[in-house]
Amino acid sequence: MRIQFWSAIVLVGALSACAGAPKTAEEKKTLSASVATSIELLKKTDPTIEKFFKDNYAYAVLPSIGKGGFIIGGAGGDGEVYKGGKLMGYCSMGQGTIGATIGGQSFDEFIFFKDEANYKVFTANKFAFTAQVSAVMAASGTGAATSYHDGVAIFVSNVEGAMAEAAVGGQQFKYVSLDASAATKAK
Repeated sequence: MRIQFWSAIVLVGALSACAGAPKTAEEKKTLSASVATSIELLKKTDPTIEKFFKDNYAYAVLPSIGKGGFIIGGAGGDGEVYKGGKLMGYCSMGQGTIGATIGGQSFDEFIFFKDEANYKVFTANKFAFTAQVSAVMAASGTGAATSYHDGVAIFVSNVEGAMAEAAVGGQQFKYVSLDASAATKAK
């Protein structure tokens, strides 16, 4: 029970640190450039990943997620969400863990939604990964050998840094549509 309590505290803290949507035109431009670079690197690392960019209902790209910890860990990053190749909104991810954790790293995360139902769960801010859900480390040929699991496929690439981890935790996501982002900016 104590582990669940501290995991929840860390997760709430990590998620509250995530911005969700870029606030300025410069931040939007920087995020879009990072997303484009991350997609390019992923496709270069594994050309077979192209099938997921073609066969999806929607997808999210979170470039340069930062992760670190010492016993209690956290991670966070911002990204863009696309449907039909069109930018639909922004997302942020917060992660909290507790357990044997030490180190730091950064990575890109790609989440592909096979159908509308999973996309709607994500955009309703009810989407989370637990310790039982794992992402596939992108390497040459992994896209060909990977399929959707429960309507979602998750890839991690461009990992930098070092981290030793035997911890329990999960990822929580926040979605902000382009319409909501524009309304917030206008206030």
